Amino acid sequence: MIIITLILSVVLAFVFYVYMHNRVLSNILTVLMIVIMGFSTLFIVKNDHDHYGLHNVTQTTTQKIYSASPSKQMPMVIYQSVGTADKHRVYVYKTSADAKKTAHTKAKVTTTNVVKRTTGKNRIVTTKTYREYKNSTYKFWFGLAGNGHQYVKETNTIYLNKNWTVLSATQAKQLQKLAKSKSFQAKQKTAAKAYVQKQVMAAMTKNPSMSAAQRQQVIKQATAAYQAQAMQQLIKQVKQN
Repeated sequence: MIIITLILSVVLAFVFYVYMHNRVLSNILTVLMIVIMGFSTLFIVKNDHDHYGLHNVTQTTTQKIYSASPSKQMPMVIYQSVGTADKHRVYVYKTSADAKKTAHTKAKVTTTNVVKRTTGKNRIVTTKTYREYKNSTYKFWFGLAGNGHQYVKETNTIYLNKNWTVLSATQAKQLQKLAKSKSFQAKQKTAAKAYVQKQVMAAMTKNPSMSAAQRQQVIKQATAAYQAQAMQQLIKQVKQN
């Protein structure tokens, strides 16, 4: 409406000044239109530059996330740095356990990502900030500008359990390469066998009457424990490089 008011004030100022024969009334109305024109211009600039008539409104959503890695032994979130200074990162994850494609945070300078540890669910909490009109009066006057529900920024807080790892895309590729190498697999096979045997012997010492099912359970747990330890050591090695 304020844009229409500006246009009308310009037109009427011209009409009053040129076509009115009563010069006193003509001058008064012309000056009045010029004043209205000036105030209209002022508030249009304030609305556009200073966001006059608008206020910030936030919308928060929560999404459960899953590991970007297909391996159950090393759940992780992967990030890709945007730019050379590593000031902005895009984090990659999955939105379901069986998802074939990954999801990621937005690659915008208005997006802030924060990683926190939690004992709860792995999730991403997204808080988006928009500019909305303060009330219907401001919307009436400035609605034609189309700057209502204007995106301002967003903050992603990524909550991860302690067993999750955060790696760069380069580190993740290096980790995958090392884990698949024949030398690593051969070394781990020998070390895993020795570790499991040691755990089984320790368990049988404590419980000589251990059944075959119990023994298999110990083997399963020891194997999983060793794999987790091996992966953590490999991740540590990758991060140090």
